[in-house]
Order: sequence, then C-alpha cells, then structure tokens
Amino acid sequence: MNINISQTLKHIIPTFKVGVITYNNIVVDDSPQMLKGRLQLFQESIYFEWHEKPIIEMKEINEWRQIFKAIGTDPSRYRPSSESLYRRIQKQQFIPSIHSAADINNFFSLYYKIPIGIYDADQIKGDISIEVGTEEDQYQAINGRHVQLAKKLIAKDELGPFGSPIVDSERTAVTYSTKQAIQIVYLSPAMEQTECAKMISSIQSMFTQIHGGESTMKIIQ
Repeated sequence: MNINISQTLKHIIPTFKVGVITYNNIVVDDSPQMLKGRLQLFQESIYFEWHEKPIIEMKEINEWRQIFKAIGTDPSRYRPSSESLYRRIQKQQFIPSIHSAADINNFFSLYYKIPIGIYDADQIKGDISIEVGTEEDQYQAINGRHVQLAKKLIAKDELGPFGSPIVDSERTAVTYSTKQAIQIVYLSPAMEQTECAKMISSIQSMFTQIHGGESTMKIIQ
C-alpha cells in the first residue's frame, strides 16, 4: 500500500507532512487501567489550565486552523479534531474511554495538540492519498452524521474518502475485531524532521506496548 500527498495539497502547503504507522497482528480491547487513568488525569489538568483561556492561543491548534483556512475550510465551523477535544474538555465534557486504540489516539492528540486518525487497514482498498476533498467526496462519519468533504483535508483510497482531521468515517473505524491498523498523524508543517520522528516513535511505542503485534513507521512529505 502506497501513501502519498497530492500535488494540489503540496502546492497550497509545501511543508505539509504526515506520520504513518502501520500495525499488524494487534489486539484491540478495553483500555488497561493505566491508560484510562492517564487519559482522565490529563483531561483534568487541561481543564484547570484552559477552562478560562482561549483555546486558539495554543500554537499547534492555531497552526491547524491556518491550514484549514488555506485549503478553504472555515475552522470556526469545521474544527480540527484536536481543537474539538480541547473545547469539550473546556466545558468539562470529558472524553470517555472507548477502547484501547481510540483512547491512545485521543491521549496523544491531546498531548501533542494535533489531529490523529486510526483506521482498520483491512477496510482500506488500494493506495492512500492525502488531498483536498471535492464536491463528490462525502461519507457517514463515526459521530453518526453524513459529512460533505469539499474543500476539506481528507485521506482517500480507491473506494473514496475514509478519514479527515475533522472526523473519520464509519467504514474504516477501528473496532474490537481490528487486527491490522493504520495510524495517520497530522504533523504540524512547522515541525522539524527529527522532532516529527521522535513524536511518531513515542506513539508507536505506547500503542504496541498495549496492543502487541508488529509495526513500522514513516514520514510522508
């Protein structure tokens, strides 16, 4: 499976890049208490620090809002998923434990303040392209809503779009039955290569520690 960034997206944001981690032979289960506890405590600390401050003061979140604006998305209407998580916590609507894979995704999205998507690789067909959506691109999202993806950043396979740093699709959602997964880390364009590699390695290490299996990582730019 090849993964690439479209030329259109590169033209708009020349420094755009993503980290991709591929996992094989994993076991998705209820989160261990260690992960549940870390996620809860981290959300509480975020609330106490940010409940009276504007979320957009965070450098990473503001950078992602600028990316959305550059490709034609109104970030006040369609927010980066990392910002959406922070806004929920700001209202004390803490994110509950879902399962081990989703919980790790949410934890690191909060920790690094960037969108991260994880997908069931067996539901992805052919190569993956990261691109700007068109009027034809749409899907049923994991939040139950039908999402129109024109002028939004998307991950797409030969069947159509399946992911976005806004909200992902039902089609490729990770479940307790998932054995192979692909994680897309939407890196901040301003980040240096060594910093990106360190971040992706940290995510990979914790994920495999909990889920077992084998994994590989790379940076696409």
